[in-house]
Amino acid sequence: MAVVLLRHVGRHCLRAHFSPQLCIRNAVPLGTTAEEEMERFWNKNTGSNCPISPHITIYSWSLPMAMSICHHGTGIALSAGVFLFGMSALLLPGNFESYLECMKSLCLGPALIHTAKFALIPQLYQSGVVVLVLTV
Repeated sequence: MAVVLLRHVGRHCLRAHFSPQLCIRNAVPLGTTAEEEMERFWNKNTGSNCPISPHITIYSWSLPMAMSICHHGTGIALSAGVFLFGMSALLLPGNFESYLECMKSLCLGPALIHTAKFALIPQLYQSGVVVLVLTV
């Protein structure tokens, strides 16, 4: 059954591709052209003095709106960062060891490690414990 249906649809598509006159018979002629429709649309909108679309000053700011804007902004920033990191790995001269030595020469290691140990990791651990307690 499926083979017959597939053959019928395939033949119909081939007929439509090779002889476009078969498809024209189902088309309904339009009463107006696109230019006339656009002219009528703009005459109606300019006569009513309404804005084309609502703008940001109409809406009052809310927390979900601000969070959505921040979420989109951080997504764009992270995407740009990953893209730039990948492109720099491909295009910059040298190898990984030379860039690792450059990062080690900045002496950020101890400060970054202690910050991660005493500021970030306990918070992550506590939130994980809270999630486990709440799920049990």
